Amino acid sequence: MKSSLEIAQEATLRPIADIAAEMGLQEDEVDLYGRYKAKIDLSVIDRMKSGPDAKIICVSAITPTKAGEGKTTTSVSLTQGLGHIGKRPILCLREPSLGPIFGIKGGAAGGGYTQVVPMEDLNLHFTGDFHAVAAANNMLAAFVDRHQFYGNELRLDPHRITWRRAIDMNDRHLRNVITGLGGPTHGIPRETGFDIVAASEIMAIMGMATSLKDLRRRIGAITVGYDMDGSPLTAEQMGCAGAMTVLLKDALKPNLIQTLEGQPCFMHIGPFGNIAHGNSSIVADLVGRKLGDYLVTEAGFGSDLGMEKFMDIVCRAGGFGPNAVVIVATAKALKHHGGDLDATGAEGLRAI
Repeated sequence: MKSSLEIAQEATLRPIADIAAEMGLQEDEVDLYGRYKAKIDLSVIDRMKSGPDAKIICVSAITPTKAGEGKTTTSVSLTQGLGHIGKRPILCLREPSLGPIFGIKGGAAGGGYTQVVPMEDLNLHFTGDFHAVAAANNMLAAFVDRHQFYGNELRLDPHRITWRRAIDMNDRHLRNVITGLGGPTHGIPRETGFDIVAASEIMAIMGMATSLKDLRRRIGAITVGYDMDGSPLTAEQMGCAGAMTVLLKDALKPNLIQTLEGQPCFMHIGPFGNIAHGNSSIVADLVGRKLGDYLVTEAGFGSDLGMEKFMDIVCRAGGFGPNAVVIVATAKALKHHGGDLDATGAEGLRAI
C-alpha cells in the first residue's frame, strides 16, 4: 500500500483555473497562485446572491485523541463520493498550523486516496495567510509598546496590557517572555508572551468576518489592554486598525484547491476549536454555498466544541444553517475516553 505522501505526490492535478470555471466563477474573480492554487474574490457573493443555496453538511467528531479522529479524511471522502454520483459538492476545510504539522498530528490534507492537494503547499506556507495574520498581530503589539514608550497619552496600564505577539509554531520557550530589555533606547521592560497564530484573536476574527468592511470594524474593536482607570483600550485607539486590515486584505479571500478526484475545496483560516470557534471562514461558506449542490464543511475538535460553535456562532453570523451532520467516532477515541491510558500516547494509538 502506498503512503499518503506517495499518493499525493503521484497525483495528476487539474489546473485550478479549469475547476474555477466549472464552478461558475468568472476570470476576474480568480487570483491564481501558480497552476493549482487560487484565491477567490468576495465579489462573487454579491454577484450570485439571488442564486440557489447549496445544502450544508457539517462534519464533526467524538472528542479526539492527540492524533485526531479523521474528520478531514471523512469530509474529503464524502465530497469525493458526492462527486462520484454526479453531484456538485464544495468542500470547506481549515488551514493547518505548523505546530501540529511537525508534531504528533501531522498535516491536514486527509489521508490515502481521500486527500486535498497540493498537499505539501497547503501544509506549509500555502498562500501566506498565516504569515499575514502573524504580521497584523505583531504590528499591533509593536504599536502598543510604541504608544507606551512615547509618552503613553492614553495612560495605558503597563500591568494590564493583554495583547500578545504570535508565531506559527508551538514554541514553549516563547509562551512567557520579558520584552524591552537593553536599556532606555530599547523599550520599557514588561512581561508578555507569544500565542500560536491559529490560537490568536486575529485568526478568530478572520474566520468570523463577512466582508473587508466587517473585518476592519472587528479589528478596530480589539481590546489591547486597560488604562489606569480600568477602561478598555482598543486597536482603533492605538491607530493601528487600518494598517492591520491592509495586511489582511488578501488573506480574507478564500483559497481554492482540489481533492484527488478534482472536486473543489476551499481551505481557509484555521482557528483552534478548543480556543476559538474551530471552523473554516464564514466567507468560504458564503462563497461555497452559491457554487455547488452541497457544501461539506468541517467543524474542528469535537462535536461539543467545533460543531456546537458552528451551530451557535458561525451559522448565526453567516445567516445559514446545516441540513445534515456527520459525526466521526472511532474505537481509539472510545477506548481513550473510557480510561485506557495507553491510548493517550503515540505508541498506544498505533497499537489499537
